[in-house]
Amino acid sequence: MNRQYLNTVRKFYPSAYATEVAMDRLLDAVESKLGLKAGQLMYADSICCDDVNIIQYPARAYEMLGPFKMGGLSGFPFAGITGMNAFANHVPEDGAVVIFYAPHIGITKDGKIGEIHRIGQSTNSPCCGAARGALDKLLKNEILQDDITALDYQMNAIEQIFLRNEKRIKEAENPLFEATEVMYEAIEQRVNILISKTDYPCRHLIVAGGIFINGDKDMGSYCDYRRFEYLNLETGQRSDWMKNF
Repeated sequence: MNRQYLNTVRKFYPSAYATEVAMDRLLDAVESKLGLKAGQLMYADSICCDDVNIIQYPARAYEMLGPFKMGGLSGFPFAGITGMNAFANHVPEDGAVVIFYAPHIGITKDGKIGEIHRIGQSTNSPCCGAARGALDKLLKNEILQDDITALDYQMNAIEQIFLRNEKRIKEAENPLFEATEVMYEAIEQRVNILISKTDYPCRHLIVAGGIFINGDKDMGSYCDYRRFEYLNLETGQRSDWMKNF
């Protein structure tokens, strides 16, 4: 990891780490606190289906079982209750569930937020493209309330989320940065609802949330964790593990 790149990212997200470091800390915390190895963890993520997120995915995540993909455009868990229950049925009985959710945003090496230089391209492109597209429509007052179509359901759903937060986004110093914060809150709220409606055949549930930050093609990716929480499914006891980050 280039320290200069991390410092550039931290101008916007002071608590960010390289995704490899963040994943190491997550897995080390689970092993230390629960005695569970990566191969005992059933992993689901709710991040954007943008190909850059696959390219820049932390390698150690693949030591877990999965990932089961909950997220569609902008990371919203469009797989819904059916998806959450589906992967819950795949959990090892002596293992644990790990759920990670995050919207994503790009930051170039020269500090431009909302775009990245992708592999094989000569110019930068938007990141997250869906969030940028929805934001552009919001700023032009082109989003109609409750306008959701089957042809572009996911994008329309993101537009409605932004429309409900129109004043907050438009008045922000950096509307795209603020729109990403709005998406984080919307994703977290939905993930919490899905968890509450799911039965997991194991004792342990670990939930992590944050902002997934894409860099240019030679920068790698970063993550600003906002939540790292443990839930004992037998007792209902919750523990905040954020100090591990």
